[in-house]
Amino acid sequence: MNGAGNSRPEAELIGGPERRAIVILPYQPSWPLIFDQHRRLIEACLQDRARRIEHIGSTAVPGLPAKPIVDIQVSVKDVEEEQTYIAPLEATGYVLRVREPGHRMLRTPELDVHVHICRAGSTWERSDLLFRDWLRTSGSDRDLYAAVKRSLAAKSWPTMNHYAEAKTEVIAAITSRAEEWARRTGWEFGQ
Repeated sequence: MNGAGNSRPEAELIGGPERRAIVILPYQPSWPLIFDQHRRLIEACLQDRARRIEHIGSTAVPGLPAKPIVDIQVSVKDVEEEQTYIAPLEATGYVLRVREPGHRMLRTPELDVHVHICRAGSTWERSDLLFRDWLRTSGSDRDLYAAVKRSLAAKSWPTMNHYAEAKTEVIAAITSRAEEWARRTGWEFGQ
């Protein structure tokens, strides 16, 4: 599921569904530093094949509590041309976890960094950046999202995907306000 709450039932989960405790931590100033460390690794291994490398997700929003997993979005020319990016990322230590139309996700063996691959200029790329930028701007939606995440994390979920799916309604509502903000302000991703 990307930031805009678009569930993709045709996703292949390498290794199958996982059940892990959902832990929400207060915002950690170390998260941007972890992103920067991995951004440099990804730049070194992909070079010009990475069109854009962005810190996305809750760890990219100062003040927002989050699972201690840093999400990184890497935009490439064609996500379906896996041979151009998966082998170099795997050689760097990342492990392929998700394969679905328009998106791949690799992660560290420690499960603390997720690298999302999408096509440069895609709806996927735009929606994650818009969601992040809006939450950086809107204190009320940041607080709403934090409250929902804490409430959902207190429940027991069969898999991590069930927890993510449970956030769909609030993400859709926040995204609607983010789209209005984008229209009103002229926000464009890539600025």
